[in-house]
Amino acid sequence: MDLRKLKTLIDLVSESGVAELEITEGEDRVRIVNRQAAQAVVPTAVPTVAVQPVATAPAPSAPAAAPVAADEPKQTINSPMVGTFYRAPSPGATPFVDVGQRVKAGDTVCIIEAMKLLNEIEAETDGVIQEILVDNGAPVEFGQPLFVIA
Repeated sequence: MDLRKLKTLIDLVSESGVAELEITEGEDRVRIVNRQAAQAVVPTAVPTVAVQPVATAPAPSAPAAAPVAADEPKQTINSPMVGTFYRAPSPGATPFVDVGQRVKAGDTVCIIEAMKLLNEIEAETDGVIQEILVDNGAPVEFGQPLFVIA
């Protein structure tokens, strides 16, 4: 393989943020690994700390309060593929969902473009969109949380 082609490929990989590229040309085979991009994708373990409850004096009895919204189970809608995240079907259109909007299972919540194909991502459960975790037009990884739904 031509040395100028290799240099160009290395520059493209380092500029694009691609983690790894493998090319076979005839009997020649080249594998280029971008260690910075590969390290950015690797999930890291976060240590957990156990918290012991502290005993306090009993509070005077009060009527039972309604459950707090924070106690509701929250789920995420995750990316099923690597690609580019889009909130709307076209640049000038309104987004599929906004924070506070109720969705049903099967409703389209976004589009992920992968290899020039637009893939509609649907909600798996009923709920309310609590948070949008990705900016429009941003790249996403497989399994990356896109929305918080409760």
